[in-house]
Order: sequence, then structure tokens, then C-alpha cells
Amino acid sequence: MAKTLLKADVMRMFSAHGIERRFMTITKTLLFIASLASGAVLAQQAPSSTGEYYRDYQPEAIIRELKHDAVLDDAIMIPMRDGVGLDTNVYRPKNAKGPLPTIFWKTPYNELEMKSGAALSYALAAVRRGYAFVVQNERGRYFSQGDWQILGHPQTDGYDTLTWIAKQAWSNGKVGTLGCSSSAEWQLALAGTHHPALAAMVPMSAGAGIGKVGRFQEQGNWYTGGVPRSLFFVWLYGVDNPLRAQLPLITDPAMHARVSQYNDLSVIKPKVDWTKQIKHLPVDKMLSDLGEPAGTFEQLIDRTPADPAWRQGGLYHEDMGWGVPALWFDSWYDVSIGPNLELFNHARTDGDKNAAPNQYAVVAPIPHCTYWKMGPDTMVGERSMGDTSFDVDGTIFAWFDRWLKADANAWPASTPHVRYFTMGENRWNASDSWPPKEVKSVRMYLRSEGAANSLYGNGRLDLAAPPGSEKPDHFTYDPMNPVQTLGGSDCCNGGLVTPGAYDQRSIEARSDVLVYSSEPLKEAMNVTGFVNAVLKVSSSAKDTDFAVKLVDVLPDGTAYIIADTIFRARYRNGFDKPEMMSPNAVYTIKPTPMTTSTRFDKGHRIRVEVTSSDFPKFVRNLNTGGANESESTGVSANNTIHHAGENASYIELPVMQSKP
Repeated sequence: MAKTLLKADVMRMFSAHGIERRFMTITKTLLFIASLASGAVLAQQAPSSTGEYYRDYQPEAIIRELKHDAVLDDAIMIPMRDGVGLDTNVYRPKNAKGPLPTIFWKTPYNELEMKSGAALSYALAAVRRGYAFVVQNERGRYFSQGDWQILGHPQTDGYDTLTWIAKQAWSNGKVGTLGCSSSAEWQLALAGTHHPALAAMVPMSAGAGIGKVGRFQEQGNWYTGGVPRSLFFVWLYGVDNPLRAQLPLITDPAMHARVSQYNDLSVIKPKVDWTKQIKHLPVDKMLSDLGEPAGTFEQLIDRTPADPAWRQGGLYHEDMGWGVPALWFDSWYDVSIGPNLELFNHARTDGDKNAAPNQYAVVAPIPHCTYWKMGPDTMVGERSMGDTSFDVDGTIFAWFDRWLKADANAWPASTPHVRYFTMGENRWNASDSWPPKEVKSVRMYLRSEGAANSLYGNGRLDLAAPPGSEKPDHFTYDPMNPVQTLGGSDCCNGGLVTPGAYDQRSIEARSDVLVYSSEPLKEAMNVTGFVNAVLKVSSSAKDTDFAVKLVDVLPDGTAYIIADTIFRARYRNGFDKPEMMSPNAVYTIKPTPMTTSTRFDKGHRIRVEVTSSDFPKFVRNLNTGGANESESTGVSANNTIHHAGENASYIELPVMQSKP
């Protein structure tokens, strides 16, 4: 637990001078300049590239090189325990001597030979380093038989494939799993099976594989704070294909392999204007009203966060145990940063005796699965993060060398357990825990003279608690005119939201957004860890949402989003205990924690925004108190944030202590 930092210790960080508030046009540019410099592989600061990698090769070049360097077993149908065959490619180094360690990449995407992709670039790097590399399509995808399920049945299909690999004559019996996003998320539940062949894993941006862990019950990122996220609506339209075409059974392996070279059973669905379709009501008819057959979306959208059905799929839950050393790659502007670091901590405390002390994390200042684009001048949204260089691939192979080749020198014992990038400071830092032990909690209160509405209101963020007589703030939330999403943490939504650090002043100009800003800091403040907000609220509606943003305000007024969260009021007593609100009664709302590492520089302001929508990132609450995702008509909610006395609202910032 973070210690409480005395008010006197942080008062010097603030000055009493105001700052000019100006409104600028938002430019939406996302530029990544990827480069890798030379340097030590496992230094405390960011290691840089020491090897040759192949991600920028054309697919034809990767396949040509693989055919030259590797023995390819193409389109193997590995049988599962129920007889279903999963389409699998195996690449092994030519002229290899002795049994080989194996890296296993499982995917719902078209990453086999015909379309290439990240998997094949890793296959080439792996075989040139003395590994076998296995790529497998999930059940029900492309040539793999059976019916598809999100995460691909990790505890059965994943387990059975590990068993198959370990039994091969070319295998040394040690397997490591690798992948980003969907190719990472299935790994988590697999870690709970304690398969004897699973020696190590590298889950990258894997939050959608987490059901419930600690303070997070997001059910695979379907929710944040009980509010459904829209990214899966778009993603499922592209991935789920319940009426997919299938070829007749091909019993001749050679013919099967040949057909897979020119027919991958890929589907190209009609294009959808998601900027319009995402507004469709009711939400649960969003895909069927496009003419889509019923599928995974319809199964999931009718659930609630505590529905027992979430335990039936491939999600990892905190009571499953953890049995695998893991190297985690996460990022500040990813949809899943909070659950990922919560699970990292869980694995360190609840993992078995070999796994618990061997959990390591790398946290970058980037959006979802863009690790390989880090470099000397990284732009994330509109903000430069400076030099973010990190040898991602070198670190991954060093990890596998340690656990799959038993090379103790590949991963020095002095390697810090957490390497994280601090935004604003724009440098890599290291710690042996998350959050770092040097963190202490600073409470800042949401205060005003009763008119915090918009950037031009009188809201302020203050170390001093408000008096009992301080007026509350009021705003009206109309679900037909929601506050628009601008940056922040998100992914995979067909371009509806571009994640990253964007200037929020166009959002803060709205009267339904409450804005609370500190005075300019006298000294820099480093905020690193889980950020918690506590709101005292009331509403005219039976149910509504409360959204919170943490923002860094520069001296020129630019207001970069650092982190954001949201919470549905009906779940304030627990996701398994929904309860409607009574008009104008005061309730305590504790939104899902935000997670970051950022330095607010001298002269900057710390800002908190509060409102009741963040659309299209999150589904709008229609405020009726009914089954929200099956309703078509909403009502406006008159919402209040209280300040005074025992009804104070505040934010808890994890602040790094100054070094002596």
C-alpha cells in the first residue's frame, strides 16, 4: 500500500499564479519513427538493438529466407482431444543437431504462409537462433476445424498442442509462447494449467485475456467499470464468421498443404461506416441490423460483468493459479494497462515457487502492440515522447534463451523486474516492484465555487480539503449528445478512436464536462502507479455513468490526456449487486483505477475532468435504469459532483518521492 505523503511535502510543487487558457484547433496526427540504436541488451535503461530482425521484410522475402534456412512442415492438422484438427506450420532450422526448444505462436488471424505477418518474421528470427517455431490458427479460423471461440480454447486446445510439440522427435520438451494482442491473451489461461512443457511465455498487450483479477473485473476488456467498450463490436464484425465456408475433408497431407498455398478461406465482409453505425440503438442489434448472422457478439452483449458465463470461455481468472515465468510487455495507452499490471503483481504473489520470482515487465509509452515502432523521436498522438528506443526482440530472445536453452547468462539476475517509461520525463526507469516502493499517496480535492463547468469555469484541484459549505457542481448529461472520445487508451476499433496523447481543450469547452485544475507546479511531480478517484455523486436518473480523465496541462494551455476511466453507478456496491439510484441521494463512486507513469513538469498544471460519457469508446448510458444495451430511447440526467465535508470528492495520485 502507498504511504500518505504529508501536505507540506508537496505544497512547494504548486504556485499561486494563474495561466492563460486558450482554445486551439486539434490536429490528429499519429507519427511513429521506428529505429533501434546499439547498446547493452539488459541494462537498467532501455536496451537497444543488437541483432538482425525481419519485421520490415516483404512477405515474399521472409518466405524465401525461411525456405532457405528452415525445414517446413506445412499445414499439419494437429488433433485435439475431441478429434478436431488445428492447422499448424512448423519451422525448424536446417541441419540442426540435437533436440530443439520451441516457440509457439497461436493466432485467430491469417498469419500462415499465404499472408505472412508478424508470426513469420519471428519464425525466421527463431530458426536462425536455433529454435523450432510453431504457428497455429485457432479452432474455427481459416483451415482449422471446429467452431471459433474468443481466445481459442487455451486450456484444452493450447494444452493439447503443447503435449503434441513435446512428443515430437525434434523437441527438447521445452516450449515458450509468444504473441501480441489475441496471440498473447490466450496464453494467460494456459498459464493456469501448469503444463510440464510450458517453460516460459511472453504475453504482449494481453489484457483482453483477463476476466477478474484484483480490483479489475473487465471480462476480457469487454467492460471498464461495468461499461461496455465498443472496440469489440467492430472487432467481432471482422473476425467472427459463424456461417464460414469450409473445404471438404482432405485426408492427403500433401494435398492439404498444397491447397493451403492458394486458398486460405479468408473472408472479406462488406465495408461499414462505423462512425455512423456505432451510434445504432439498441446496441444489441448493431450487427444483426447490418444483416449479420447471430454470433459471439449476441452472446456477450446480453451479459453483465458478474455473469457466470464469463467463466466458461478462455479468460484467465485470479483463482486459476499461475505456473509460468513470464516477460510482460504493456503500454500506457493500451486498452488493458491496468488489468495487465494487476495480473503481473498477482503472478508475483500467487504464482508457484518457480513462476512467482520470475515475472518481469516492460511498460512503454505507446498504444496497443506498437512496440516495434519505438525509436529516437516517438510521437504518441500529438505528443513527443522523445527517445523510446528499446530492443524488444533482443529482450524476447534473451528471455527464451534463459528458459528454453537453460542459458543462465542470457538473463542476468540483476535485471530489474519492472522497466517502465516515464512520460514527460521521457526516459526509461526501473524498479523491482509495481508501483515503485518510493511512491507515496497525494490526495487532491475537486473544488469549485459551484461552477466547474468547462475549461472556463471555476473548478480547481487543491491539496486542501473543502469546507462544509462548499457548493457542489452540476451538469446535464444527454445520451443523444455524448462527450466525444479524443485519444486516451484504446485499440482495435476500426479507427473510431485513435489512442494516444491528444489536446483535450475542445472537449473541455463543453458545459457538461467539469474541469478541475491545480495551480502551476513549483516543482516537477512524478506520478507513477495506480491512480484512484473517489466521487461523491447524485443524479436525477436511476442509473448513469461517471467518467474521469487525468490531464497534463502545459504552460501554453495544451492539455494532454494521460489516462481515463469510467464507472456505471448501478455497480457501486459490486458488479454482482446492481442497484438503482434514488433521485438526488448522495452515493460514493470509485471508478476503476487509472495506471500511468508521467512527470508533470514545473509550471504545468494537473487537471481532472469529470463527465458522464466518453463516446464512442464506451457505450452510452441511456439513464433509464433498464437493460441499457437493449433499449433505444434515453433520458437526460442531471448529475452532481459533491465537495463538502464528508461528501468530498478527490483523486489519489501515486507520487514518487524526491531523491536526496
